[in-house]
Amino acid sequence: MIKSMTGFGRAEVVTDERKITIELKSVNHRYLDLSIKMPKKLSFLEGAIRNLMKTYIQRGKVDVYITCEDYTMNNGALKYNKELAGEYLTYLRQIQQDFGLDFDIKVSTLSRYPEVFVMEEQSVDEEALWNYLEPPLREACEKFVQTRIQEGRNLEKDLAEKLDGLEEKVLKVEERAPEVVSAYRAKLEAKVAELLEDTQIDENRIASEVILYSDKICNDEETVRLHSHIKNMKKMITTEKDGVGRKLDFMAQEMNREANTILSKSNDLETSDIAIDLKTEIEKIREQIQNVE
Repeated sequence: MIKSMTGFGRAEVVTDERKITIELKSVNHRYLDLSIKMPKKLSFLEGAIRNLMKTYIQRGKVDVYITCEDYTMNNGALKYNKELAGEYLTYLRQIQQDFGLDFDIKVSTLSRYPEVFVMEEQSVDEEALWNYLEPPLREACEKFVQTRIQEGRNLEKDLAEKLDGLEEKVLKVEERAPEVVSAYRAKLEAKVAELLEDTQIDENRIASEVILYSDKICNDEETVRLHSHIKNMKKMITTEKDGVGRKLDFMAQEMNREANTILSKSNDLETSDIAIDLKTEIEKIREQIQNVE
């Protein structure tokens, strides 16, 4: 069973204290690339979030969106900065003396100066917050994986159909091979007969030339390997569980190499056309494999 690299997952948890929402969505990528966007106060959990997600996801560019709404009023404390207020007052008195002004500073005025009163966040219980965040994160990941599995079923069906079509073309190459040799023998005999006219044709020499030609254009090794690659790829898309995308891509490259060799050996137009079709089908398979995790 293969998985797609595109997926989506969402989960939410709401209590009297807070509400956390988690969304995951992904597109194709050669490796695993996690982009996490979350409130600054949760940043200390980024390492734990990444480690957990790696147990669910192997490849893809995954965007993670985490929002946290805090309903409590005790998550911050008002602090009075006495030292800074004293500095403001000292300089204000200095200005009054330097310019002979009335000293009309009131408490309400001084309190509005920057940083005289500041809101400080209280310390967070990191373990408790992680215990709160972990369940919805796992739920979002599980839903995310399920969408990948569902799309993976569609990919598996499409790849299986393409591999069946590819195997048919390999069989055509094999069927054509003896016909090419027979056609070459007939052509060679006709040419020799034309040149020698009434002189007897040396059948041994003809057979020797045909054997040399047959060896030169022989693509048995390539077709056998293609059959093997097709068989293995079919098995992989139905039995492998995780991280199969890279293996499939490598196998498709090997298949393309065999098709290239068949094309380079061929001096028969029909075989060349089939080899080009082979390369076209393999490229379609490779494009689809780019969607596999």
